[in-house]
Amino acid sequence: MKIKKVIAKQVLDSRKEPTIQVIIKTGFFRKFKTSSPEGKSKGEYETKSYAKNLEGDISFINSINIQELNNIVNKYGEKIGDVEAFSILENIEESVKNQIGANSLFALEASLLKMLAYKNDKELYEFLGTGKKLPRPVGNAIGGGLHSKEVNGKNPDFQEFLFIGDSKTIKECVKVNNLAYKLTGELLNSKKINDEGAWETDKTNEEVLDIMNQIQQELKQQRKNIVIGLDVAASSFYKNMIYDYKNPPQKINRTQQIKYIKELINKYGIYYLEDPLEENDFSGFRDLIGKGCFIVGDDLTTTNPERLKKAIKIKSINAIIIKPNQIGSLIKTKQVIDLAKKYKIATIISHRSGETKDNTIADLGVGWGCDFIKTGIYGKVRKSKLKRLMKIEKRLKKS
Repeated sequence: MKIKKVIAKQVLDSRKEPTIQVIIKTGFFRKFKTSSPEGKSKGEYETKSYAKNLEGDISFINSINIQELNNIVNKYGEKIGDVEAFSILENIEESVKNQIGANSLFALEASLLKMLAYKNDKELYEFLGTGKKLPRPVGNAIGGGLHSKEVNGKNPDFQEFLFIGDSKTIKECVKVNNLAYKLTGELLNSKKINDEGAWETDKTNEEVLDIMNQIQQELKQQRKNIVIGLDVAASSFYKNMIYDYKNPPQKINRTQQIKYIKELINKYGIYYLEDPLEENDFSGFRDLIGKGCFIVGDDLTTTNPERLKKAIKIKSINAIIIKPNQIGSLIKTKQVIDLAKKYKIATIISHRSGETKDNTIADLGVGWGCDFIKTGIYGKVRKSKLKRLMKIEKRLKKS
């Protein structure tokens, strides 16, 4: 299979903001394409989305020497099935070094992997690994913080309130999350949704958690199990060494924040807790370990092997968010997943707030054996990942 053309172009994400799509054209009019998401709430240590700007990255990718690219594919393409090597991606990364940013690199590499998977008559997830583990969906039901507009001049300070269906199949988990989402809208009496399809509200963090607990109990009576998660995104309201809450107004220090989070875990039976402290507080994260829930690093770790190594050394987390476009390199993304697994840290492959219908992360999550997949619950761009996951589940059952 020979590459005829590589095309990079601007497309719009779910917020109607520009992002990049990379298309690889081969013979017989075959196309392999990937569009990158774009985050709104970004960690300080994320790799830049673009080297200079979107237009610069597009221009560079469109100027890639096709003959040189084909030479790399022909020389190293057969080795890509060895997920430890990624020989082709190493050479691609060397050839585009410092010329494109994380969004562009992710889109380029993912499109190449799709082409090579097809060349080997495999689905992308099959090409990346041989396991049959399916990541469990984590769904954002209610939004706050930077991701949501205020309702009546207020919104929750925490960024995401999450439901995680606890069923034997992905299809059932998705159904339970959908039901919880519907009940949430009814109880909140909300008609507004945010960038991620999550309900917007003027309620406080604890008022929202009270409603989530109520839904959890209602579903339990129907013999449907669901657990509760939070993305605190604490860095978004951390200023001058103080956690500055707006709803209700209060300013608390680090010690008080840790105490408050522990109280929420105990009171509401929180199962999943993302970024409960600001993005440099490795030791603070460690103080929350052992409270019976997943303490998840996102802004803390930014899908970066070096940040994860520090978290492992300090024993800060027992779960980590994997966002390929935080780092760009799929080699480093895989390194982070492998390192996390080695130290029994759960992995959550994740969407971004600005999404497209691209469903690559579903294949990455299955191929690389991630424990969870965070996609949101409502909206076409969120459901596209879940539909792909359910399709993979169906294929695996038949195999």
